[in-house]
Order: sequence, then C-alpha cells, then structure tokens
Amino acid sequence: MSAPPSKPTVTEREARQVAEAAREQDWRKPSFAKELFLGRFRLDLIHPHPLPPDEDVRRGEEFLAKLRVFCETEIDAARIEREARIPDEVIAGLKGLGALGMKIDTKYGGLGLTQVYYNKALALAGSACPAVGVLLSAHQSIGVPQPLKLFGTDEQKAEFLPRCARTDISAFLLTEPDVGSDPARLATSAVRDGDAYVLDGVKLWTTNGVVADLLVVMARVPKTEDGKGGITAFVVEADSPGITVENRNAFMGLRGIENGVTRFHQVRVPAANRIGPEGAGLKIALTTLNTGRLSLPASCVAAGKWCLKIAREWSAAREQWGRPIAEHEAVGKKISFIAATTFALEAVLDLSSQMADEDRNDIRIEGALAKLFASEMGWLMADELVQIRGGRGFETAESLAARGEKAVPAEQVLRDLRINRIFEGSTEIMHLLIAREAVDAHLKVAGDLIDPDKSLQDKAKAGANAGVFYARWLPKLVAGSGQLPGTYGEFRHGIDLSKHLRYVERGARKLARSTFYAMSRWQGRMETKQGFLGRIVDIGAELFAMSAVCVRAELLRTQGEHGREAYQLADAFCEQSRIRIEELFGRLWTNTDDLDRKVVKGVMGGAYTWLEEGIVDPSGDGPWIADTTPGPSKAENVHRPVN
Repeated sequence: MSAPPSKPTVTEREARQVAEAAREQDWRKPSFAKELFLGRFRLDLIHPHPLPPDEDVRRGEEFLAKLRVFCETEIDAARIEREARIPDEVIAGLKGLGALGMKIDTKYGGLGLTQVYYNKALALAGSACPAVGVLLSAHQSIGVPQPLKLFGTDEQKAEFLPRCARTDISAFLLTEPDVGSDPARLATSAVRDGDAYVLDGVKLWTTNGVVADLLVVMARVPKTEDGKGGITAFVVEADSPGITVENRNAFMGLRGIENGVTRFHQVRVPAANRIGPEGAGLKIALTTLNTGRLSLPASCVAAGKWCLKIAREWSAAREQWGRPIAEHEAVGKKISFIAATTFALEAVLDLSSQMADEDRNDIRIEGALAKLFASEMGWLMADELVQIRGGRGFETAESLAARGEKAVPAEQVLRDLRINRIFEGSTEIMHLLIAREAVDAHLKVAGDLIDPDKSLQDKAKAGANAGVFYARWLPKLVAGSGQLPGTYGEFRHGIDLSKHLRYVERGARKLARSTFYAMSRWQGRMETKQGFLGRIVDIGAELFAMSAVCVRAELLRTQGEHGREAYQLADAFCEQSRIRIEELFGRLWTNTDDLDRKVVKGVMGGAYTWLEEGIVDPSGDGPWIADTTPGPSKAENVHRPVN
C-alpha cells in the first residue's frame, strides 16, 4: 500500500474542469426551468398541475397522522433548544415510527413515501423542532439511502437499506476544513489495498456524524494502472477502527443537531462498499442533491406557515393607537408578504416534488431554484415576524414564559433558518450552479468560440453551428403569446391570473435576450460576472415561482379547496414578485459591480485599514483554518451512537 497522497494544489481552471466533469452533461427529459431561461414558456409541462396517485396519498396521509401525534406528544422543542440535543428517546420513537425509512422502498423495510409526502413529513417534524427535521433530512436526503437508491448495487441495497429504514442513522461527509464548494481540492484520500481502500483525512460539518451508524464519505482515490482514480463515494461503518469524532460543533441556530468533525486514520473500507466506479463521487453527490435539496424548501414552508400563524394571532391581540396593529399599513404589508410568500413556497415545493415523483421532467434546475428561492424568502419572512413582534421578537421564548407571556420562539426561528442560505450550496454557489445550467444550450453551440484552448478550426466550426442555432432562436424572442390579451384565459376567474402568466412569458423572452446580449458582450469573461449571473438566476426564480402559484391556485379552484382565497394569494404574490423582477432587470445594467471590485481591491490591498481603527477584536487566538494533516487523532472520540 502506498502512502496517502498530499493535499492537491489546483488552478482555477482545473477546479472548474473538475466541477464541469461532475455535472450531468445531457438533457434526456424536458425541463420547464431550462426552457424558461431560453425564453420559452412551456406551461404545458406544469399545467394541469400533476397529482399523486390515490394510493400514494392514502399511505402518505396515514403516516402524517401518526407523525403529527408523535410531534405533539413526544417532542419538547424547548427542551431540545435548552439542552442543545435531541433526546435519545425521541430518536428511538422516530425509528419506531419508521421515520428513518420514509424514502426507502417497502421491500427494504421502508415506508416508500413519495417525494411530496416525504417533504410534508419533514415540514411537519421541522415545525415541531427544526433540529428533528434536519436529523431526518440529512439521513435520507443526502445520507446513505439516496445515493444507494440511485447508484447502489443490489447487494449494497440489500445490506444497508434495511438498516437505514429502521435502526441506523446515516450522514454525508464531503466538506473539509479547507474545502467547501471547490471539491477539486479534496484532501481525504482512499488508497486501494487489496480488497479494501484505506481512508485518511478530516471531514468538517458532518451533520448527523456525531450519532451516525453509517457514513457516505467522499475521498480522492489515486490513479493507478488498474483504476481510474478520482473523487469516489464509499459507505463506511461509523464505528470502524481509526474513525474519531473529534468535536461536536455548536451553532447560532439548530442547536440540537449532531454535527461534528470526523477524522479518518488508516480506516479500512471494503471495496464492495464503494458506490459506483472510481471517480464518480462528485457526480453521485450532485445527482443526489437534485432532489435532496428539496428538503430545505420543506423546512422553509413550515417556517412560513408558523410565521403566518403567529403574525395573525399577535397582530390581532396587540393594539397600538386604538387599533390592532394588523390594521396599520406598515404592519399589514408585512403580513401580506408572509402570507403570499408562504403560498408561493408551498406551490414551488409541491410542484417540484410532484415532478420529481413522476420522473417525466429533468428537475435539476427546478430543485436548485426551489432551494435558492425558499432559503432566501424564508429568512425574510422570519425577519419580518421578528419585526412585527417588536421587542418580543428579540426576546427568547424562555424569557417570555418566565415573565408570564406566551413562549413564542420567533428569534429562534430566525436563527434556525439562517443556515439554509448556506446549507447544501450557498446562495452564491447556487447562483453559479444554476447559471451554468441556464446557459448550457449556448455553451453547447458556441462554447468553443470563447474557449482560449480551442484551435481556429474548432472556433470556425463552432461559429457555423452557432449561426444556425441563433438564426432560428433569436427571432422567437421578439414576440410571443404573452403579448396577446386573451392568452391563458382559463386562469381568469373573478381575479385575473392570466395577466401574470403573460408577464412570465414576456419576462422569459426578455431574460433570454439579456443573457444572449451579456454573452455577446463579455464572451469568455462571462463567468466572472457573478453579480450579473446572480440577478439572471434570481429573475428566473421569481418567474418560476409566479408560474407555480398560478398553476397551484387553479388546481385548488378546480378541487373546490379555497379556490377564491388561493387566487387572491397568487395575485398578491405575483404583483409583489413583478416589482422585484423589474428591479432585478434594471440592476442587470445599472449597478455598482465595477465600483465594488475597485473597493474590494483596496480593502484587500490594505488601503482602508485606517477604517478598522478604534475597536477591540474579541476573537480568540488560533489559525483561520484548522490543521488537517493526516494521522492518528489526538482528541477524545465524542461519537455517540443512539441505541
């Protein structure tokens, strides 16, 4: 067996190549969001709203009823917040319910719930205690069950899925102290040694890692004569010799989660535990996240519903200047935003989840947009609730109860939701990831034109192909059905939602034209225009959400379930969204991006250090990034399996 390879050093270009190789290259199924970014409003892909089979609904509702009773009687959220730990008996109770196996097929002992009902269950559990929702989500959305479902062998599924369904908690280990969204620099190694691999390295922010029984670990395999090498995924027994959980991390929110630092030293993993071939690890991770990311919007929907309930009840009880505060416009606008946005997040989540269940569409962009939009809007809704509650919003639930008032944990929800803008791809990374997918069609036909490594012959060929593509595509962006007053008339029932769908159609074409103009203007420098790309993606997210709320409102109307009220909420959200979209379109070309770059250069060059004078830095001593040199652990093992 050879020694573990040293930490890789990579250039920016090499890092991009690793990320590009890991993404799915082809589009074998239609994608509503992909078409939207290309200026084509394919309403037929989402309307009529897809619905789950009756049997899936029956099984899902039966489980939700059991889970609700458990959440109401067995979960003490205040205790979990106070003790910063989910009690073992709560975890045992979740195991007994089968909650660990919600997404696992019944033939392996799981419940076999659809994505729709899995997300409803996460929202319900997360509303009782966000840390419980994270425990269940990390185990099933990105832990062992999902990658094995997609890429595991029959033998691996038979061995591990029954355990995951009932008894074993799993965790996903990718991030390292010096590696976040740039996996090309992954340092944890897995060296082949006979019929096993030997793992060495350190993993950070291992959600569930402190209590996990099984781990999905991403490690770099050296290339050999017999193996391709590259970043590879493994299922690892958490109690294997050489594994040490060196720290249980503490955070501003989600205080009950079991998140740690895990060190591997000469850990032997059977080759049979490798998921997929060598080098497929990142592709497995990204594919898993296509639907795995939908767990975060579920938690945001739950938070939105709770924020709306508290805002309604408090704003009726609290009076100022002779009237309930809800009747004052400044507060009323906040309540309207929370109500309309909660409706929108649930519409986006249910639509994306049902499309995932049907598997007719490629939802890699929809899932990413749902995560991006929900995490940003969820945070804003919680912030608005804190403002509505005033000083009580800043006060802890425990303190409120101690002086005789209702223990409303508004500040806790704000703290708990903050991580969603970072979890499973930060907002900034999501912008770049989605933007890459949004311009995929352009890069396929014209990418060689802006690639400095391509020959003149390649560029000439690309130019010819691009000419054909754009000659057909650009004229279609000039006019469309969104300019015809009668289009989408089936969405006009007292309240007119058809006007919003026409706006989406026009907005999609304008978005596509803006993207094309930017690519023509900046060409190879387009990837550096992260401010511009972020706004492009945010516009697409708003257009997707507008589409989802209109389709959901029409579904509820046809079902006779709060149809009029749904139309009102959809109308309010679309009007609010249109204002945000128009601002984003304006900021595509009128912004401070260039000036900001100059200021950043000055900050990093030390030009403004005088501005930092007059303070005391309360930070402690220590390196910015912890040492990850391979070797035996020097810390106590805080791994705490739950029996």
